[in-house]
Amino acid sequence: MFTSRQAADFYISKSLSVAVMPAKKTTTKRKSEPIVADDGNPKKVKVFHRSHGKEAGQVLVLGQGDVGQLGLGEDIIERKKPALVSLPENIVQVVAGGMHTVCLSNTGHVYTFGCNDEGALGRETTESGSEMVPGKVTLEENVVQVSAGDSHTAALTEDGTVYIWGTFRDNSGVIGLLEPMVISKLPVKAPITEPVVKIISGNDHLALITLEGNLYTSGNAEQGQLGRVPEYFLDRGGRLGLGRLLVPQAVKVKGKVNFVDVFCGAYHTFAVSKEGHIYGFGLSNYHQLGTKSIKTCYAPVKLTCFKNSTTSWVDFSGGQHHTVCLDAEGQVYSLGRAEYGRLGLGQEAEEKGEPTAVMGMEPASRVTCGASVSFATTREGSVYAWGMGTNLQLGTGEEDDEWIPVKMTGKQLENRSVLMTSSGGQHTVLLVKDKQES
Repeated sequence: MFTSRQAADFYISKSLSVAVMPAKKTTTKRKSEPIVADDGNPKKVKVFHRSHGKEAGQVLVLGQGDVGQLGLGEDIIERKKPALVSLPENIVQVVAGGMHTVCLSNTGHVYTFGCNDEGALGRETTESGSEMVPGKVTLEENVVQVSAGDSHTAALTEDGTVYIWGTFRDNSGVIGLLEPMVISKLPVKAPITEPVVKIISGNDHLALITLEGNLYTSGNAEQGQLGRVPEYFLDRGGRLGLGRLLVPQAVKVKGKVNFVDVFCGAYHTFAVSKEGHIYGFGLSNYHQLGTKSIKTCYAPVKLTCFKNSTTSWVDFSGGQHHTVCLDAEGQVYSLGRAEYGRLGLGQEAEEKGEPTAVMGMEPASRVTCGASVSFATTREGSVYAWGMGTNLQLGTGEEDDEWIPVKMTGKQLENRSVLMTSSGGQHTVLLVKDKQES
């Protein structure tokens, strides 16, 4: 469960006014007065969540980049070891989408590069080769967090507004973003009335936590990853149509549950309540949710397997069929499918239905997954990788699978600390900082 100190990290810098309850016997509610600034205009609320990037650094990339997701230009489409990306600003967050990369600067600007066939870059790329180098996305507001999936990108602004671009897809192809079958090649505002404090993407779905502790989802529902669509409406919303899926809506849980965090795998979602309970929904065909059954969960399930830890859970990340998670002591765990070494438990390991400790690393600060690869960033600034080596995502310089964690090395990592890691379909991106600046 979350500790009280971690729960305290979930706050905003300026409070919203609260509606005053009427006296008993009164049938109407008295409206709260809006917060106003000295000039008489409504005062914007600045949101904050513990997952927002704080430390700035530089960006390194590795793996396959034939559609520009490495950001190194048209002549470099593969890197066996981490390579430095030229960006005009310092970066506080990096995210690898399926075949594109998103970087957030310390001034709140968003830069993208990679495949733009379905608008995932959020900017014009008609000039030949412009998608293969970083380019700035035009947004009027400062951004505090970004997320990316296979063909979509999302940005959260400092006042809790969410912008999204690209498209979601299902097994039959494009389904649209906010409107059925409509691809948005430039940022559009998501219709959410509550301020949002965190965004996170799966392959083709988006999950949001609001200031009020509500959980919203949108996108593809075929594997139950939205947690709010019954099985008979999975096929493009059924008789209600795609609007049911694409317009963000709240996920309902029996009883009032206040959510403080959310994490995604490719086709599954984890949400953490204020009390520290872990809920999950989506695909669990290899027990990647930690459920005893391999049945798909179309609604949130309280996951009892995460009660066994003596400490709280602070990070989750999911690949296609596996999950890696982290407790407050820095211990990494994995569960789900074992092929290609993605669990990091050795070559003899089999599928795991509950969190199993991954050994051989120093205490970690973050975990992340690609489809069949896993990474742990340590508190001392190293990064360990394991899983499928085919696309050179692991940084070993070879295409061999790694069945236990291997520390990533390279010239660009010398005298640098790794702040965070993200991995997409064929590439990996690192945020690093010079050690003398630490």
